[in-house]
Amino acid sequence: MTNIKKAFDEKHREQIRKELGLSNIMQVPCLDKVVINVGLGEALQNSKLIDSAVDQLRVITGQAPVITKAKKSISNFKLREGVPIGVRVTLRRAKMYEFFERFVGFALPRVRDFKGLSPKSFDGRGNYTVGIEEQLIFPEIEYDNIEKIKGMNVTICTTANSDEAGRCLLKTLGFPFRKN
Repeated sequence: MTNIKKAFDEKHREQIRKELGLSNIMQVPCLDKVVINVGLGEALQNSKLIDSAVDQLRVITGQAPVITKAKKSISNFKLREGVPIGVRVTLRRAKMYEFFERFVGFALPRVRDFKGLSPKSFDGRGNYTVGIEEQLIFPEIEYDNIEKIKGMNVTICTTANSDEAGRCLLKTLGFPFRKN
């Protein structure tokens, strides 16, 4: 069991229950899954970008990613249906907590000029998405082996019903929100 999961179960769950005014401990929101998505529009010209993105996501997450394909053809983007255009990983349980801990503790502080994350990037149901401009913030990635700097989206899905409950959960787990 990771440190963050243990701390959540032992002390944070009760703290969140009191802060949100919930009557039952089972109503307390918790992390459900973490989805990491890398969109590669440039893969239409260079198909090796997909392979490098798969390798990098495998190193970052410790899990094999899924290649996403275009759902429909768009002639303006020279895109055909079924062409690989991205890579995605969904993490749950122990791997999710391990990634969350590394993301908050090691990767985010390595972002240049980091002042915290926007507390407004919730989707209305308690899930939070953050866009990362380069994969080099993860310590597992070696700078010399990078062909092209790629961005990614990290979506943290919670069991919260509202943005307020999701924000309370993430703040309690140590998520670095920007001060207003």
